[in-house]
Amino acid sequence: MSRALVLSGGGARAAYQVGVLRAVSEIVGSSSQPHFPIICGTSAGAINALALACHAGNFQRSVSDLYTIWNNLSVEKVIQSGWIDMAKGVRRVAGSFLTQGISDSNPIALFDNSPLRSLIQSHINFSNLNRAIKANRLEAVSITAMAYGSGESISFFQGRSEISKWRKFHQVGVPTELNADHLLASSAIPGIFPTVNIEGVYYGDGAIRQLSPLNTALHLGASKIFVVGVSNNRNPAQWGKRPIVRHSPSVGQMVGHLLNSAFIDSMDSDLGHLEHINELVSLIPEDIRLKHARAKVIETASISPSKELDRIAGRHVRYLPNSMKFFLRSSGATAKAGGAALASYVLFSHKYCRALMELGYKDAMWEKQKIESFFED
Repeated sequence: MSRALVLSGGGARAAYQVGVLRAVSEIVGSSSQPHFPIICGTSAGAINALALACHAGNFQRSVSDLYTIWNNLSVEKVIQSGWIDMAKGVRRVAGSFLTQGISDSNPIALFDNSPLRSLIQSHINFSNLNRAIKANRLEAVSITAMAYGSGESISFFQGRSEISKWRKFHQVGVPTELNADHLLASSAIPGIFPTVNIEGVYYGDGAIRQLSPLNTALHLGASKIFVVGVSNNRNPAQWGKRPIVRHSPSVGQMVGHLLNSAFIDSMDSDLGHLEHINELVSLIPEDIRLKHARAKVIETASISPSKELDRIAGRHVRYLPNSMKFFLRSSGATAKAGGAALASYVLFSHKYCRALMELGYKDAMWEKQKIESFFED
């Protein structure tokens, strides 16, 4: 029975995942068997996924090191955030309108995330992947990105030789040797971070066309899936209770909703769809189910924020460098202008990340019984 860990995208929101994983490592404890033989990540969740998969130590040690990275994160370790850097980004975007929206040099993006490449290369040892696979500590790890040319959702995976590539409904599984380019491609939020050229194809954030985020884990052989999401609020009592903004939507507010639709809605919808399928499969008599390998119930466990990350982000914008504060406020990416959702994706402030990790830890501890049940064989 293969357990899979699925980490969704969300830029700086991915700090929440680290808090959840920290709690999971304490709840489950040490084990001779791998906690998650299959690991799937998208966008910033892809970086967390590879940090876990490439770690040479056990699950507790890998989560501890991942926590240290996020606990010491700052904007400067992810993007070039000086005034001149921000001006260059605005000029790149504005200048593209004079060249049919195309850049002949660097890909069009507001932010230069070259520091993120350095951070990835200094903390993630990709050569450990094959060692983990040969030692049976890992069955497969997958990173999803979007191919701009075809619009397909591409899941680059590295795993056991018997896992085959796939193509179904604009979703493609491609076996490959993973590297930093795949992580940067998967986390390249359109217009915000630059696209990445991999073997002649430009790729962007994997969440954009990932209509079924759980399918990759299923293709890789998962029978149980543990999902750490970054949706705004899991409490139905709070749905619809957002503050009223008495002005037309700001640019930040509109972009924030577009990002929410990519990073949040698909995962929530896919979880609901899988739950519905499980209900239907459970109605099939067991003797018939045993004759059909695909007719099986897929157990899932999902942890998502109990508080609105938009509001937490709105309180932490003031901790950003002045250049980024000016940009976010100018675009309406603040609580007052209704666009704090946009800020929540790019707010790589250590105080904001720590707040999300603390929330993730508390939420997972609150779901301790669910987590213990998931890990029972």
